[in-house]
Formats: sequence, structure tokens, C-alpha cells
Amino acid sequence: MSLHILGICGTFMGGIAALARELGEQVEGSDQNVYPPMSTQLEALGIALKSGYRPEHLQPKPELVIVGNAISRGNPAIEWVMNEKLPFVSGPAWLGQKLLPQKRVLAVAGTHGKTTTTSLLAWLLEAGGKAPGFLVGGVPENFGISARLGQGDAFVIEADEYDTAFFDKRSKFVHYQAEIAILNNLEFDHADIFDDLRAIETQFHHLVRTVPGRGRLIVNGEDEALARVLNRGAWTPVERFGIDGAQLDWRAELLSADGTRFKVWHRDVLLGEATWSLLGRHNVLNALAAIAAAAAYGQDPAISIAALTEFRSAKRRMELLGTPAGVHLYDDFAHHPTAIQTTLAGLRARVGTGRVIVALEPRSNSMRLGAHKDALAPSLADADHVVFLHKPELPWDNAQLLADLAPRAEACASADAMVDRLVAILKPGDHLVFMSNGGFDGVPRKVLARLSG
Repeated sequence: MSLHILGICGTFMGGIAALARELGEQVEGSDQNVYPPMSTQLEALGIALKSGYRPEHLQPKPELVIVGNAISRGNPAIEWVMNEKLPFVSGPAWLGQKLLPQKRVLAVAGTHGKTTTTSLLAWLLEAGGKAPGFLVGGVPENFGISARLGQGDAFVIEADEYDTAFFDKRSKFVHYQAEIAILNNLEFDHADIFDDLRAIETQFHHLVRTVPGRGRLIVNGEDEALARVLNRGAWTPVERFGIDGAQLDWRAELLSADGTRFKVWHRDVLLGEATWSLLGRHNVLNALAAIAAAAAYGQDPAISIAALTEFRSAKRRMELLGTPAGVHLYDDFAHHPTAIQTTLAGLRARVGTGRVIVALEPRSNSMRLGAHKDALAPSLADADHVVFLHKPELPWDNAQLLADLAPRAEACASADAMVDRLVAILKPGDHLVFMSNGGFDGVPRKVLARLSG
């Protein structure tokens, strides 16, 4: 079948394209801008990419159009598709209809840590010889690709609560037919589509309703919002994980403050000791969730614990870009105050009194709308200095944020000004973390180049 994918360069839709190509479909696609890393991955698969949403890009007419959730009414391509009565479907629905019925699906949901935990779970099953398929909203370093069909019956998927498409306002994850579902954490986010936390809890309960009785729910036992979700009803066995709290089925005992060493307990049985490279309490919870989900699939936890040593996180999850001029540069996807706080706490535990500098871009819809502005200053407690990219079009005033962080914060109105300022203040031994869920106008690359001379 000939497919055209609108919005093909997003990580999710690019993964859909790769899976469709592997299934033997004839695949092409278009996007507003064709850009790496997804464009590089897709071109290597022989998938034709077209820049811009123009009707002529859908000539000759494909048999099916797969529509990304970034596409809205008024887009020239989708208007032409609808006028011509071409069949179209969302990416999650296509996946749920075409591929997932043949697989045992392990879905990873949560406000934070989805990409890392999905990558982790796929790697643990790979290390156990399960050869899983997967679709990750990033590029896992252990695999070098964001999606594959896999040789086994396991399919690991990042299960996003964001809406499916302009014509389907349910969360993506209700399409996935999960047998095993990780509920990692739950906070308010996506202020552009959800009014409050309760609205997101309702969507998570829709996910709970889709998991069969023979499956498993792996739930963060420390999270109050998830407890409220389960109180609405659960028809699937539940296993809870955590570090602190009562009635935990899976528990970690920290052996180092930075989270790089910990013991794993299943109820009262010590299963082993893990040593790995990831930082922070939040990543220990991610690891526990992945170990528990792999065990629910049928894998010996000892295999999973041993495999953590060789795990490398997805790109842009505290990815070390280099150490030019003695400065450690990290690229991180954190775009919510909780993710910012936990990431910096992990780094602080590792570097001790070393200077931590944050370059922050409010890029997510919630950040741009100001939904998290009051929580930003507390989340940056472990930063010695913060440089904040506040473009003129940002619709909220940063004066209170800068006052709350004074004297260790400043704002720049452009990416180039930020680069100049960062280069001026950096010293050998510093740790600079770029935090954005977008391209950051190339700031990390430019700073790396400047410091490299």
C-alpha cells in the first residue's frame, strides 16, 4: 500500500514511517521543515521526504494518508486530502490497527521519563534475548534508531497522553492495546489541551480501562495522582514500585546519593545490586519500572539488573555533548519544573560543589503559556547560575522569575545573545546543562563550537 505521512519528521511519526517501511509498505512523507535527526534516519531507509505541506506533494494520490497530531484544519495538505476524499488515519490508530494486534504490547506512560523508561525496557528485553520491537519518542543510544518491528512478540511503546489528531481528541495511548502498562508519574502538563490535573487523570483512567485482566499495571506507588486514578477502578493486577512508601512490590535502596548504585528488592527478597551511569532518584524509579515490566513479561529480574550496566540513555537525556575547554556540556529534554528539579538534583549529587549552569528555553506549549512559571524558580535550586532565553514573543513577564532567582539568573532576548553570554561566563570545571524540548535555535551546537575554538 502507498502511504503518505503528514508531519513525518517528528520522532513519533518518523517511527511510524520506519515501521511501515519495514512492513513492506511504500512510504513517503512531508513536513513543514525536513530536518535531522529523523530526516537522516528516514532517508537511510529510502523514504522520500518533501518540505512543506503542499497538495502537489501528494501526487500521485496515495492509498492512505497518516496524519500527525501537529496537523490542524487549514493546513493546505489536509484540506486537499479531505476535499479529494482520500482515506486518512492518525498515527496511533494506524499502529493500533496494523501492527499491535500481533504483539504483546508494553506501554510506558507518565508525565516524565517516558522516553528514558521506554528505551530502558526495550534494552532490558534485548539483553534478555527477547528481540523486542519498539517505538520511542527519541533515539535510544543502545539501538541507534527510534523504531523497529523486532523479531519477538514484545513491542515496547512510549505511550503519550497528548491528543491523537485534530479529528480524535483522545490521548494517543488508548489506541495501543497494552498488555503491560507502566504508569510512571502524573502531574499537570500540556496546558494547551488540558484544563487541569483531573482532566489528565481521566485520560490515564481511560488507559487503565484498556488493559486486559490477564495483563499488568506497573504503577509508581509514591504518586498521589496515580493513586486517585486507580481509585476510579482497576480490572488488572497492580504492582507498585518506589523508593519510599508502604506496600511496594518493587523497591530500590539507594547506595549512592547520585543514584548510580542501588539494590533492587521484590517484596522482601533482595534481587541484586545495580550499577549504571544514569543520575538521579527519578532514573532509579525509571529503572525499577522497567525491571518490573520486564518481569511481568516473563524475564528474570537478575538479567534485567545486570543489563543496566550497559544501558545508554536516549539522545538529549543528559547527553554529554563534549568537554571543550574543560567545560562539561549536557543536552537535556527537561521541559517541566519537576523534570528540571530532579535532573539537576542528580547532577548536583554527582559534581558536589562544582559549578552548575543552566541554559533554559521555555519551549513546550505549557512553558510558553506560563503554566509553570511559578514553579520554575524552586526547580532551579541546584543551579549556581541560570541563563534564560526570553524571546520578545513569549507572552509572560519574567521579572518575578528573575527576582526569585536573584542574583544568580539573567535573561537573553535572542539565541545569539545567549551564546555570547554563556561563552563569557563559563570556566573550566563548569557543568552547563541546556534544557529545552525543542531545537533551542542551535544554541548548544554554537556554544560547543565556540568553546572548541
